[in-house]
Amino acid sequence: MTARIETRVIPDRLQSPFSRALRSWEALLLAVFVAVFVINSFASPYFLNAWNLSDATFNFTEKALIAFAMAMLIIAGEIDLSVASILALSSTAMGMAMTAGAGTPVIVLTGLATGLVCGAVNGLLVAGMGLPSIVVTIGTMSLFRGISFVILGDQAFNGYPTDFAFFGQGYVFWVISFELVLFFVCAFAYYLLLHRTNFGRAVYAIGNNPTAALFSGIRVQRVRFMLFLLTGVMSGLAAVCLTSRLGSTRPSIATGWELEAVTMVVLGGINILGGSGTIPGVVLAAFIMGLVTFGFGLLNVPGIVMSIFLGLLLIGVIALPRLLARRK
Repeated sequence: MTARIETRVIPDRLQSPFSRALRSWEALLLAVFVAVFVINSFASPYFLNAWNLSDATFNFTEKALIAFAMAMLIIAGEIDLSVASILALSSTAMGMAMTAGAGTPVIVLTGLATGLVCGAVNGLLVAGMGLPSIVVTIGTMSLFRGISFVILGDQAFNGYPTDFAFFGQGYVFWVISFELVLFFVCAFAYYLLLHRTNFGRAVYAIGNNPTAALFSGIRVQRVRFMLFLLTGVMSGLAAVCLTSRLGSTRPSIATGWELEAVTMVVLGGINILGGSGTIPGVVLAAFIMGLVTFGFGLLNVPGIVMSIFLGLLLIGVIALPRLLARRK
């Protein structure tokens, strides 16, 4: 009778930090990033140009600003599908301020304040009245975008001040754009907020079990309200950058960005059901989506193909963890 030898599984918490890092979702994203970079470099002779790579960052920096706040909201078990409409309304408000003769500081503050107000509306409906966030933000998605169409119709706001263009078109050093610097600053700030503060720990606790978080002394509804405020402000900040880069405002601006922001967050390893995920994962996902979109553009791939790819990517990253869990 032969003795059966059983393999001993070492719990994740007892493994070395290096071993855990290699098995993390972020390590997989880093490998995908390298693979996409290599494929793009072979697919197009124009990809490795420094200025082209700098232009590639514009494909994701503005969406990533929204994704950072969206990541924390989804970790807490909520979602905001009105972010693109908040961006459109913030851009419209900036256009109105510009036509009234306001200078660049007032225009920027108008965009941020509009995003803050829209976030407060969502927060009051969800945290204050206890309504489901997905239903509320679907409604406000139509509301905010509809207000922009009522104000502008088929028209557009043009003629922004010259110095306003710096936020979306300016460069800090050589090929390093202001938007890219802003992206890294916000990434670091949200990393500290989520991973190094009591507020971030409260967000994780709420996403895992809001009832237990409430009984442990966390003011759940206040945290949820603040998360919607952050999402609104970041949508307003994205509106400042995008409006500055385009130099105009239309009510159809940023159409479909809510799908791309959610895809970026979920691809970054944020659990769509809440409770887990990291900001570094979202940063890597932003770079991957930016490189993929830029590569498609260099190859003259139609926009509808990009939309199909994003849809398949969103379904894939949601289904993959479930399939792996079932296999285990």
